[in-house]
Amino acid sequence: MSPDSGGVPDAGLEALDDAALAARLVREAATLAAAMRAEGVEVQEKTSVSDVVTAADHAAERLVVETLRRLRPEDSVVGEEGTDHRGSSGRTWVIDPVDGTYNFAAGLDWWCSALALRDDRRHGDGLVLGAVHHAAGATTWVGGPDLPATVDGRRLAPLADRPLAASCLTTYLHPPFFGGPVGEAFGRMANGAATVRMLGSGTMDAVAVATGRLHVLCQHSVPPWDELPGAALVRSVGGRTERLEAAGVEWYVAGVPTAVSEVCAALTGR
Repeated sequence: MSPDSGGVPDAGLEALDDAALAARLVREAATLAAAMRAEGVEVQEKTSVSDVVTAADHAAERLVVETLRRLRPEDSVVGEEGTDHRGSSGRTWVIDPVDGTYNFAAGLDWWCSALALRDDRRHGDGLVLGAVHHAAGATTWVGGPDLPATVDGRRLAPLADRPLAASCLTTYLHPPFFGGPVGEAFGRMANGAATVRMLGSGTMDAVAVATGRLHVLCQHSVPPWDELPGAALVRSVGGRTERLEAAGVEWYVAGVPTAVSEVCAALTGR
């Protein structure tokens, strides 16, 4: 599929429910991005050397947006690469066309395409579902707070709770923040974990938590496209997600309940 394909072909899509449509869209977006990477893509910096974008990000987002605008015309659509369409339904699709773009551009495999759906008419934060496709593994996850999580159609097992001291923490802290109050809060939190990984894709990290391979993730200043798809999966298998203020920034924490509680306490110094 070319970058100018005009979205996912419509054959059969009109009959899909939201979860099936989301799964189809993230597969198509990731497949397109992977094909473009194989042909070679130019990398541009956004805010730093680690915050980059490629033509594949834009093409994959365009594919998803154009399909949603045809099939869910009353819904809002927000994307990392600039999409901001306001609809009338109270529902919002949140797109991360390539999560882990630095990894993607560097030829690493820990990246994905991700999509979430929120509904303002629902109780709480309105999160309905998340869908993630990992191109390297040709694997798709779908789930939500009221939608049992699946991997390629197979149910995921519920998470087994554990303390932070027995957990693998996946995280990221941009080097300029290593010093000062943010770095101190990060250190309190990370020092309590059994081990720490920085892998470079927040959504793939959340997938690893939802599947029990990692146990808790934490990062500050996380935008909705980096949070919501993975949060839906974590919550669908009995995990917990939290946002809290500490050291002058907002932190996002997701994972097994006890470890999440202990991360929150460490961040605030309680």
